[in-house]
Amino acid sequence: MDVGRKRVDEKVFFREATLKLCSSLEIERALHQCLLYIRRFIPAGQVGFHVYHQDAGIVEIVAQATPEEGNAASIKIPLSARGKRQIEERRLARVRLIERLGDDPITGPVADRLEVWDLSAVVIDLVLEKTMLGIFSVFNNGKEKFSPEHVRLLSLLDKPCAIALTNSLRYRELKNLKEILADDNRYLQEELNKIAGEKVIGAGQGLKEVMEMVHQVSPLESPVLLLGETGTGKEVIANAIHNLSLRKEGPFIRVNCGAISPSLLDSELFGYEKGAFTGAISRKRGRIERAQGGTLFLDEIGELSAQAQIRLLRVLQEKEIDRVGGSETVRVNIRIIAATHRNLEKMMDEQKFRADLFFRLRVFPISIPPLRDRKTDIPALTRHFILKKSREMKRPHIPVPSTLAMSRLMAYHWPGNIRELENAVERSLIIDRSNLLLFKEIGTKESITTPASLTGEIPNESLNNLYEPEKPETLELDQVMVNHICHVLDLCKGRVEGEKGAAKRLNINPSTLRKRMKKLNISFGRERVILNG
Repeated sequence: MDVGRKRVDEKVFFREATLKLCSSLEIERALHQCLLYIRRFIPAGQVGFHVYHQDAGIVEIVAQATPEEGNAASIKIPLSARGKRQIEERRLARVRLIERLGDDPITGPVADRLEVWDLSAVVIDLVLEKTMLGIFSVFNNGKEKFSPEHVRLLSLLDKPCAIALTNSLRYRELKNLKEILADDNRYLQEELNKIAGEKVIGAGQGLKEVMEMVHQVSPLESPVLLLGETGTGKEVIANAIHNLSLRKEGPFIRVNCGAISPSLLDSELFGYEKGAFTGAISRKRGRIERAQGGTLFLDEIGELSAQAQIRLLRVLQEKEIDRVGGSETVRVNIRIIAATHRNLEKMMDEQKFRADLFFRLRVFPISIPPLRDRKTDIPALTRHFILKKSREMKRPHIPVPSTLAMSRLMAYHWPGNIRELENAVERSLIIDRSNLLLFKEIGTKESITTPASLTGEIPNESLNNLYEPEKPETLELDQVMVNHICHVLDLCKGRVEGEKGAAKRLNINPSTLRKRMKKLNISFGRERVILNG
């Protein structure tokens, strides 16, 4: 409606237009509401917010609205040299009426992009505290021209528009930072999965029962207590529970309770407020709070101090914490997985571990067997660590263990469990620079003189022949496998199945052995007995 025909109360106009601009953090929605209001008094057909990037000489349209809808945007339009000079010399009026957008050196490129060459516009520079923030533009409806009164009314909105644009840009920045943080978190979780191992080696053999329990408890919210010797892979199992749970998109935060000083444990777990102690110059979230929406893995739970045990019990019971030096209670939504190599029941009897905390944590205990009780997993674990460490060391070729070396690995009792095996692989990769790893430092003659559990009743003379390292000219992996399988078949007189068969001694399924032999073109059964005369 023409202003000349209806008196506009400027205070009402300012108040209502400002309320519309502040109606949403989504600037496109706020612009749309504002346009629907001001077009009752001004012949406006389109409004927009623009930001000038001086370094690149680019005008960016960050939001625009028509009577139909509002749209957030990031349309970047380069200006001509003349347009850049006009802006940077700052010789323009704060509020300008442009009769034809296509003729102006600044608005011309924008008109080209939006195809609005013949429209007129009111353009307002948005300035707060002497800082140029951007531009608010109002295009006419293509039918009516802007009058001086229209320009005056729109000029009233410079400060509200500046504040709305500032809030919108900060909101956009926060959203971008949140997306970056989420992306970083996803990347970090992927990297942690690579380190800890997304695939649990031995899941179908030595850890089969453990993994069955993992699959049972993972979808639930119940606390889990992992029990096992040092180096058995408790963190890998904890990571597997997290990845199979409904919290897999959340963080997986690990805390080694034995590696943190008792005096620092409270602040590390629960966080602290600014000024809580000397050096606390700002608020810090603790590990528990950082695990919000995810899983908190408390390794070596038996090392917790008595005071920390009391506070952890509260986390389990009440799902809340207090930061050190704080008075505000913080609600937390986490799942706790604890692990220890210590005998918590004995510690409880000795009053070194709280009984109520023990029973809260021991809702679903999982015992992880030591490596000496799951030797069937040693070949797969060895291959995994050889591949992993070879890549870390950037070795051009992936070596393999010699047959005698594998005998050593299988016969050794592994007091340090999987961690010791990983270290042994790394050490052998450093010492043995050929394509064969010998693992000479593992075990002694006494520890491998009777590896009957691996190969059955094979005489020592045959063992020496069976595990003799291959000559350099026959180091291809397939050839090593052919030689090894042929040695065992010869000792078993060509038999594949049964107690005295090659499959039993090689500790693999008979059908798997037949498939591998077929692939490697190895004869077996009566044919092999005839061939060997």
